Amino acid sequence: MTMSKIAVSLPTAAVDRARRAVKRGQAASVSAYVADALAEKAKLDELADMLDEMLAASGGPMTAAERRAADAALGRPGRRRGRAA
Repeated sequence: MTMSKIAVSLPTAAVDRARRAVKRGQAASVSAYVADALAEKAKLDELADMLDEMLAASGGPMTAAERRAADAALGRPGRRRGRAA
């Protein structure tokens, strides 16, 4: 894999987390930690794009009534606004 070196500014807390991950053996280096994070973000972006395409093909997002019916069919309690799920 070809690598490119760049300089970025990151919040101190994020850098500290990356360094802790390296120290714990959870990442080979801070660069590897950041590269993994960017790869995960790219996957999430691709999934979001796929979902948008699927929703467009199926008529758009579920209505509130459709969501309640789906939650009931799956045996999931309904969500309440303002409360953590």
